[in-house]
Amino acid sequence: MYDGMFLTMDSIFPNGATEADLLAIYRPRPGLPFSQVTLKNGKKRLLWTTFTKQQIDININHPQGQAYLQSVLQTLHKNNIRMVRLDAVGFAVKKAGSSCFMIPETFVFIETLARQAASLGIEVLVEIHSYFHRQIEIARQVDRVYDFALPPLVLHAIFNRTARYLKQWLAISPRNAVTVLDTHDGIGVIDIGADSLNLQGGHGLIPPEELDALVERIHTNSNGQSRQATGAAASNLDLYQVNCTFYDALGRNDQDYLLARAIQFFSPGVPQVYYVGLLAGENDMTLLAKSGVGRDINRHFYSLDEVEQALHRPVVQSLFALIRFRNQHPAFDGTFRLLDSGESEMMLRWDNGTDWAMLEVNFTSGLYQISHSP
Repeated sequence: MYDGMFLTMDSIFPNGATEADLLAIYRPRPGLPFSQVTLKNGKKRLLWTTFTKQQIDININHPQGQAYLQSVLQTLHKNNIRMVRLDAVGFAVKKAGSSCFMIPETFVFIETLARQAASLGIEVLVEIHSYFHRQIEIARQVDRVYDFALPPLVLHAIFNRTARYLKQWLAISPRNAVTVLDTHDGIGVIDIGADSLNLQGGHGLIPPEELDALVERIHTNSNGQSRQATGAAASNLDLYQVNCTFYDALGRNDQDYLLARAIQFFSPGVPQVYYVGLLAGENDMTLLAKSGVGRDINRHFYSLDEVEQALHRPVVQSLFALIRFRNQHPAFDGTFRLLDSGESEMMLRWDNGTDWAMLEVNFTSGLYQISHSP
């Protein structure tokens, strides 16, 4: 009775798909988004699996699919859940002849689901790696979005000793963001690149040659480890991410790492710190070799002894001090401002009545200073 809930190839292409139809589908990973399965009755079907064979896409236009999504929201509501994350929601809507990614119908679906969640007192956080203009557009429809453009732009600023592109982004970035430098996935690069779905070629936040150089610098800083975990080098890969811990992406430079975190904590939004990043973790090449999955390089399983050792490192202690300041100072409940400064400098300020806090960065020297009201 639940067969209509799962998306099949022929539900989108009832008359069959042309080569052009299949090539138009935007893919985060190599190959087509279909997996052959054999049902209990022996019949074979092609199910739509955007990511893995274990993740069958829901048909959000079928009554059973819609009922399932509603039941999820109701269950969350009954258990007093106050926020739901729409993971990879950009791939939710499929339409023959389209890219099946962030098409107009996708925006309608997100807006509808966000409205349904709001009626239950649930906020919506959208998780999507996409062209930066789409992130800004989505942010207007939901409670929060991830700022996935921030991590590569922070790396670019530190590597190139310039705040030019980072400041351009912070001037327009969504204020209702969850800011990250690292997550359980890789470091996104598509988020600052050109619009691959726009035939007119929407420009990115940095030039393509500088984006290529950024990726190469990460590979160099990690002594080639990230190259072993990225792209065709590893299975279950994401074509739009570089797999590496943020600490290794910065060449394990404590000063640069704390600078990056200070920028994150002063950027507009609510900071989120991934557990490996919290401990300034290094690439786990043993786990990568064992699993062959690129993202596992940044998913180390810490023992209690390893946690204890990490907690005593000066870089971790300094990071904790930054986190306490960000959590406790009342200025961050106020308004963010990006102040005028030179290309190699940046000044970020928060004001809340008489309370204020300011971050001043000199990218030429790699030094920063935090000043604030008592």
